[in-house]
Amino acid sequence: MTTSELTYRVRDAAGSPEGALFMLHGRGADENDLFPLFDMLDPERRLVGIAPRGPLALPPGGAHWYQVIQVGYPDPVTFHPTLVRLQRWFDALLQELGVGIDRTVIGGFSQGCVMSYSLALGAHRPRPAGLIGLSGFIPTVDGFEIDLSDVKGWPVAIGHGAYDPVIGVRWGRQAREVLESAHVSVAYRESPVDHTIDPGFLEDLRGWLHNVVPPPASDPS
Repeated sequence: MTTSELTYRVRDAAGSPEGALFMLHGRGADENDLFPLFDMLDPERRLVGIAPRGPLALPPGGAHWYQVIQVGYPDPVTFHPTLVRLQRWFDALLQELGVGIDRTVIGGFSQGCVMSYSLALGAHRPRPAGLIGLSGFIPTVDGFEIDLSDVKGWPVAIGHGAYDPVIGVRWGRQAREVLESAHVSVAYRESPVDHTIDPGFLEDLRGWLHNVVPPPASDPS
């Protein structure tokens, strides 16, 4: 495993990191797109923030995680190799940072949301502390399975625009239904916006993130 699998940016914690927050960009963007969210979601800089770049260069430009053929159903030929690279990079980087998966939150927007679901819910994968899904969907891909065992009470935050013309809001609702049926603790926000991130939901996510990765308990000694 190696951290050179993907290009990425790091926003360092103010001191020794209390956890990690990964944010994956959408189609045609890059690692800089969601980078400002780290200071918005974690203004105290308790967490190390990591923003990777999708490994594919596809039309109409920018970085991509997989080729879009049909919403909800990523192209298997590009999705599977990307997911393998993402998993290897993620595991290696957590090991290098010395941060436990139990204090790590994975999130993303659009295609990055899809990959976040894949990374956090994929069968035989370790479960992170929580997940943030913005304007995306839980993917259906031949050869890929999600694992919803032992997720009771697991915190997931989902935000979606009610007027999203790119990935319709029904996909956000569907993700909520799938997860709630497995007794996941879902914080869901449907906002009167299109394919974008609601700033008001980001304010809610600040408190949500603090609860999911709370400050470490002080040493009684």
